[in-house]
Amino acid sequence: MPASIDTETTQTESGTTRKAMLLNVGPSHPAMHGVIRIITELDGETVIDSDVEIGYLHRAFEKESEVVPWNNVFPYTDRLNYVSPLMNNVCYAMGVEKLLDVHPTERCDYIRVIISEVSRLTDHMTCIGASAMELGAMTVFIYFMKAREYLYELVEELTGARLTVSYVRVGGVKADLPEGWLERLDKALDKTAKVIDENDKLLTRNRIFFDRMKDVGLLDTDTAWALGFSGPLMRAAGVPRDLRKDEPYLVYDRFDFDIPVGAVGDNYDRYLVRMEEMRQSISIIKQAIKQIPSGPVQVGLDSRPFTGAQMVDAAKMGLTSDMLVRKVRIDPTLEGTNKHQIRFVNAPFKQVVLPPKEDTYGNIEGLMNHFMLIMDGEGIKVPEGEAYVANEVANGELGFYIVSDGTGHAYRCRVRPPCFYLMQGLTEMINGDMLADIVPSFGSINMIAGELDR
Repeated sequence: MPASIDTETTQTESGTTRKAMLLNVGPSHPAMHGVIRIITELDGETVIDSDVEIGYLHRAFEKESEVVPWNNVFPYTDRLNYVSPLMNNVCYAMGVEKLLDVHPTERCDYIRVIISEVSRLTDHMTCIGASAMELGAMTVFIYFMKAREYLYELVEELTGARLTVSYVRVGGVKADLPEGWLERLDKALDKTAKVIDENDKLLTRNRIFFDRMKDVGLLDTDTAWALGFSGPLMRAAGVPRDLRKDEPYLVYDRFDFDIPVGAVGDNYDRYLVRMEEMRQSISIIKQAIKQIPSGPVQVGLDSRPFTGAQMVDAAKMGLTSDMLVRKVRIDPTLEGTNKHQIRFVNAPFKQVVLPPKEDTYGNIEGLMNHFMLIMDGEGIKVPEGEAYVANEVANGELGFYIVSDGTGHAYRCRVRPPCFYLMQGLTEMINGDMLADIVPSFGSINMIAGELDR
């Protein structure tokens, strides 16, 4: 363990002299990922006090988001929690859509739920597998990586990448699901469920694993609340808070699922909570597969009733084939008593998603539409205002506070990363425990430096 060692003499309350050892754990340490430094004060192998230092991977996410167009932020969100990037995509898109006052189609909402829960599965499998490996359970790690591969292959088929996916767009998603993708996902979930059961048998009642995790890294409910905890660590402390239930978004209110909670808030409870959450995620996805409707996956002219102005825009692009069957909203008398409704007819933006490639390459109107949406200063115009949107991601509450000044990019994009608040509690979790207990306690947080330092 690369570390610097020093000694320090302190006076105890009883008047006796105690010589403590100061030990740096990290950043050059496998369990610290090269991005965390913990200064520990040790009495033998017992951690008396500790100081956690972060900030080794700062990438200026928030400032970069202020200088690129709205849709160009998605590749940056991929690199927050890069183990489950699709969830970051969804949360950011919902923040911009809240400012635009648009809502994606129903099919898009279902797709976003499916990809979010797939991401939760891959994230929890990575967390539990890596934590178990660091305690010597190499088989568990291999099994979970095998199951994660089932899902990553489907993510790659859908998005073209495994981690840097950039699949979601403001107003929808990049493209619809490939043919037969849901059927392949359903089979992959069955195989994943078997792997979860196998690892449950290997770990849950394993005496070595139990002794290393039980009553280690304790954090009580009051401390968790005070530190701003969320996600599996908050639920492990006995608080059944989950934004999918408490503040439903997308179509989560249409699914039947449970929120697992722990009893004492130790590392073992965090393991159990994540294991059950994976089973609940599989249940949610299977329900979504059965319920998902057909239709478009991006907000646009075909997802809302026509107005006269929209009919003109559609006709200019040659989109007239379904005008006889589309619902039409009668325009108000623009200079009469309904003058206040002009702003609903003459919207400040005509479209927030790029036209299909066949229109871009096939007709001049589509090419012009595409060009205007991506040209610097002429892209998506988000009205002035501010919005905060939070989603329940794998590690807890991920939030985006977005401020728009009416230009083609954000004036301010503030991220609430769940890891930042969880890392505040690491000192409380490891003080009083053994030096060897730092690794499982740190692993139970599932710290991802990409979202921690931003």
